[in-house]
Amino acid sequence: MKKRFAMLMLLTAMTASMITGCGTKNSGDSGQNSQTTQEASGSEETASFTGTLDEKKDFMFIVTDDAGNSYEFTFDKEKPEGLDKVKVGDKVTVTYTGTVSEVDPFMGEVLSVTEAK
Repeated sequence: MKKRFAMLMLLTAMTASMITGCGTKNSGDSGQNSQTTQEASGSEETASFTGTLDEKKDFMFIVTDDAGNSYEFTFDKEKPEGLDKVKVGDKVTVTYTGTVSEVDPFMGEVLSVTEAK
């Protein structure tokens, strides 16, 4: 009986460690080829994305990187800092928290949009 209980506990511990190890996610990098800088700021990571501003609307804008991949950034409350100062066709740097993807909707907050040099 003691052997059976010991084997059951060992099996449970191994299963729990495998589930914990396989459940981790790699956050921040969305696979884009553009230059991305990330800094730890409290519990959120701040990242920068540089590309060409292709479209600008009241609730979103689209930036395309040098490889031709387009990324959509949305905002709900107010326009991000600097968005009014850039125009379509400008090379811009977007500073944001969250993750960007070509296929998934933007999940995060746009902090600023500045013209890239």
